[in-house]
Amino acid sequence: MTLLPEFLPPTLQRELTGVQRHVTQHAGARTVWHAWGDADRPVVVLLHGGSGSWTHWVRNIAPLRGAGWRVLVPDLPGFGDSDLPTGCTDVDDLPVHLHEGLRQLNPVGPVALVGFSFGGMAAALWLEAFPQDAQQLVLVGAPGMGFALPDRIPLKGWRHLPTPEAQNEVHRHNLMALMLQDPTALDGLALSLHAANVQRDRMPRRRLSSTDIVAQALPRLTCRISAVYGEHDALYRWRLPEVHLAMQAWAKDWGQWHSVPGAGHWVQFEAADRFNELLSACLSNRP
Repeated sequence: MTLLPEFLPPTLQRELTGVQRHVTQHAGARTVWHAWGDADRPVVVLLHGGSGSWTHWVRNIAPLRGAGWRVLVPDLPGFGDSDLPTGCTDVDDLPVHLHEGLRQLNPVGPVALVGFSFGGMAAALWLEAFPQDAQQLVLVGAPGMGFALPDRIPLKGWRHLPTPEAQNEVHRHNLMALMLQDPTALDGLALSLHAANVQRDRMPRRRLSSTDIVAQALPRLTCRISAVYGEHDALYRWRLPEVHLAMQAWAKDWGQWHSVPGAGHWVQFEAADRFNELLSACLSNRP
């Protein structure tokens, strides 16, 4: 079994060599984890966004491994290769599966969680329920803050379209509407990753991202909290300064805030080099 998508360019194929696949189970559902780095290293867990998989992080794993981290990246329950647990309909059903999965993997030393978008919501709720599981949380483009936009993001349906070509046209539209800011970032890799991921989304009626569920959780977290957002994140157009001030007020142990110029929602892909620098700065600020 190959653990890396064949369409990854050779450079990424080389950077991501040495991956290991682990499967954890809870309540009859399997969660698939991808792992890089030695087992005795401190652990960083990366949680991907909605309609995604571990591949949301393809440009960030190698730098973290090179900095001395053991990198664990699950396919969240209901996405990628992981099972959809019975009765699981939204992010609030995920924490127990992630907690049990991490416990079964039995990491050595301190753990940091980094959650992108839907994965940021999952990470916050995970540490609200199981505060002992990590000492740091970095939120990346996370929704659930209660800051509503006046207009819905104009995403289009694609499953009814008869050809891959027609579907890809919609994927390009949706990537630019939600995920990316610079049209040059929508390269063949971005399209291939997105097209492969959305086909395996088995949790289609998620609604909690439009609520304040993360805002409610953050004051109850005891870990250090930092955040990285793209300057043009489609979830918070013109409202990032408000998000920054609110998060800083909500957190008991505030770390760092970073807004990446020129980047959209999928900031760790679109502005990978700058994002990797900022994430390293957040993670080096250990409590």
